[in-house]
Amino acid sequence: MMKEGGCRPRAASPLKWLTQRPTRVTRAWCSGPASPAPADLWSTLKKALFIIGSSTIVFVALRNSLTYHLQHFWGASGDFWQHQWDKILHTYGDNPFTFMVYGTTIVSYVVYWTVGLLYTFVDMTGYPAILKRYKIQPGTNEPVETWKLIKCILWVNFNQIFVGVPFSMACFYLLRLRGWDESRQLPTFHWVIIELIICILMEEIGFYYSHRLFHHRMLYKHFHKMHHEWQSPISITAIYAHPLEHALSNMMPVFLGPLLMGSHVATIWLWVSLALLSTLNAHSGYHLPFFPSPEAHDFHHLKFNQCYGVLGVLDLLHGTDDKFRASKCFSRHLMMLSLVPPREAYPDVLPKGKVIRGKQCYDQPSEDSQ
Repeated sequence: MMKEGGCRPRAASPLKWLTQRPTRVTRAWCSGPASPAPADLWSTLKKALFIIGSSTIVFVALRNSLTYHLQHFWGASGDFWQHQWDKILHTYGDNPFTFMVYGTTIVSYVVYWTVGLLYTFVDMTGYPAILKRYKIQPGTNEPVETWKLIKCILWVNFNQIFVGVPFSMACFYLLRLRGWDESRQLPTFHWVIIELIICILMEEIGFYYSHRLFHHRMLYKHFHKMHHEWQSPISITAIYAHPLEHALSNMMPVFLGPLLMGSHVATIWLWVSLALLSTLNAHSGYHLPFFPSPEAHDFHHLKFNQCYGVLGVLDLLHGTDDKFRASKCFSRHLMMLSLVPPREAYPDVLPKGKVIRGKQCYDQPSEDSQ
């Protein structure tokens, strides 16, 4: 049966809220016969495999040279890092519970607030002024509202202490149950690289599906709505979230990799630090030169139902980045290797008479408009 206007209704699915693309009827859907779902999935899967395959070829080609130099950084004197680790063990004792629970909490707290407060200083003072050119949403949080900032700081500290410590305790006992590396010897450089790759992939899977779950209408208003109070995020809003969401969608995906691999606590500290640096950058509101692009997650805060993942692979597979890819923001979604701000390198094509006032991201111009 056809709807008025000739558009065929899409088939209902029990997993519609998780797997189906946005259901708003568009001209593209009405312009011709709908493609079968398996063919559409295969098309996006081929794109993802191309990206992963190309990256793998480049990695293999550069492996010997890259790992040679990084190996020297890891331990220029052969046992430099092991010597530093031995000093930590000698100073604080060799208690795995203490290192996993309290050590992880301290490391994450120091990394989060060291970087987060640097960004907050810029947001509050506007200094150095040149950084305004790198704002993703110009004119927003200049300066940040004081009461919103205080509320954010209080909630983040609550999550780090009253959610983070119990969660780390649970992680310790799960690692003990699984069996993990409790030795005094640090893992080799190459094994750490392998574990970090697994951790990144597991975080992408865990975060994408848990994050999208919290966007379901039954959960959003009770939990995730709190995080989306910031339509234009700042760095320290990275873990400004309901405590349940912080445990299940922020911390759990990061822990999946170490749990699967039975990682050494030093590797866990390194991985947690990298994950925090990534999310602080993604929420910063600035697209700085030589930094990974935060455009996708900033677009998520702006548009709400796009770009749920970290790497973007699952967004591509599920079609939850289609509006992002159709916008001018997508052209800026790359690591800038020059000092030219992304908005100047890839300017918006503004409708006639319009000016940028912060919360716009105009669509790519069509061929007809050029």
